Amino acid sequence: MRILIVEDEPTLGKQLKSTLEATGYAVDLSTDGEDGHFMGSTEDYDAVILDLGLPEIDGLTVLGMWRKEGRTFPVLVLTARDSWSDKVAGLDAGADDYLAKPFQTEELIARLRALIRRASGNASSELTAGDVRLDTRSGKVSLNGEPVKLTAQEYKLLSYLLHHKGKVISRTELIEHIYDQDFDRDSNTIEVFVTRIRKKLGPDVITTIRGLGYSLEDPAERAGN
Repeated sequence: MRILIVEDEPTLGKQLKSTLEATGYAVDLSTDGEDGHFMGSTEDYDAVILDLGLPEIDGLTVLGMWRKEGRTFPVLVLTARDSWSDKVAGLDAGADDYLAKPFQTEELIARLRALIRRASGNASSELTAGDVRLDTRSGKVSLNGEPVKLTAQEYKLLSYLLHHKGKVISRTELIEHIYDQDFDRDSNTIEVFVTRIRKKLGPDVITTIRGLGYSLEDPAERAGN
């Protein structure tokens, strides 16, 4: 999953980026509203963490611009303000959740996970496909109840496919959502990771749709099609 952080406080921004990357997210960081708006308008993100008190363009204006442009990614608003009117203003501008500073990082990550789950139509923190299970809280993957160790990039790819189970996901979309903007998008690593995941979870866990991309679904549903 790929996250955009728009936060002008350097220390906080870097801390959040480092923490989220360690949790398994691909993260881009912007430090002002103008740049943040551009990134959110031109790149694909699974969620955005947006500070309201930004230089150049304030966060509420940035959020309103995104929504007018049809950008539907979930947005978690961060602010030092804690009055009910500021919360209402943020939600009315199109925010999906609200967290006042100071906050616990664990709460932010939990809220972020929930936003991403809801945006992809998943109510539970445990994602499943047949005997494969991925717990988004612990970051653990299992097959038939037995733990399976995946690399960070293998986990990111599997997680994205499970969040969008039953859909055909193109190679380009996978690259855009599991890597930050500095990644070499001409790389063939997606194919490498798919092969590795199949070796660990079974050859049929991910289906290649020739010319279109990849799909992951429950075996029972696949058999019924």
